[in-house]
Amino acid sequence: MRRRSAVPPAPLPQRRGVDPVRRRLPFEGEWATARDYLVDRLPVPPELVDAMFAEGAVHGSAGPLPPDAPFEPDAYLWYHRELEPEVPVPFPVTVLYRDERIVVADKPHFLAVTPRGRHVVETALSRLRDELALPELSPAHRLDRLTAGLTLFVARPEYRGAYQSLFAERRVRKEYRAVAAFDPELTLPRTVTSHLVKERGELTAREVPGEPNSRSVVELLTHRDGLAGYRLLPETGKTHQLRVHLSALGIPILHDPLYPEVLPEAAPDDFRHPLQLLAHTLEFTDPVTGAPLRFESARRLSAWPAGD
Repeated sequence: MRRRSAVPPAPLPQRRGVDPVRRRLPFEGEWATARDYLVDRLPVPPELVDAMFAEGAVHGSAGPLPPDAPFEPDAYLWYHRELEPEVPVPFPVTVLYRDERIVVADKPHFLAVTPRGRHVVETALSRLRDELALPELSPAHRLDRLTAGLTLFVARPEYRGAYQSLFAERRVRKEYRAVAAFDPELTLPRTVTSHLVKERGELTAREVPGEPNSRSVVELLTHRDGLAGYRLLPETGKTHQLRVHLSALGIPILHDPLYPEVLPEAAPDDFRHPLQLLAHTLEFTDPVTGAPLRFESARRLSAWPAGD
């Protein structure tokens, strides 16, 4: 069995906080040149590939490649892909804390944490890498694009495992705030458990029969005029867990486009009506220093007056 070569460092810098594309050439192939390989594999006209080579935009581990650079099995190529136009998210990412190991950011609604699909530059990770000049920044956990609030990032690769394991091993206390309908018949606080499944490619998660793999504590804070503010304490971290659990209680989160039913995506994000869900608190023991850390979001949910 042939062994893959070690991955060399990228010879191209990030662009607007986005890494260059890295391609590893196969061990075998009928391509005479690296250009022939890209023409065959990229879903773009050959003229665009030729333009990339002419501009010196395709790099090997030693630098820019000429158009006639031979195909080298198991070699690496790097280039920056042409990014599709993105709708700017008109809200800043606020840095609440930063040291040599971590960055704690207060993310706005509508901004994805990491590049995915049509959201690449308009992500918290790309923005922070660019604004803070931290090209090795990486997320320690995930947060829904439509959810605002606290997100922990790791500044250096050697610390990623330590901080990511905090979330994987449930050693972080997370507290959320939400606004939803008030149901006087609903007894709170209560613990909601279910078996959640979210298939790749599906927009929503589903509750199915089986041993519970998700657990959330739901508490009522206050209510007025048919709406209520809730404190949510997720004890597990399944995708869309809080959104599914509140919907299952009959109190879906205000302005949720997926639960209890998927609304038609007839227009871009409506920045006037953000999902009323906020990652409010992160609390954990620093795995490197042993110091207790607690962070609170400075954001407020727009459907509930500040201070209430």
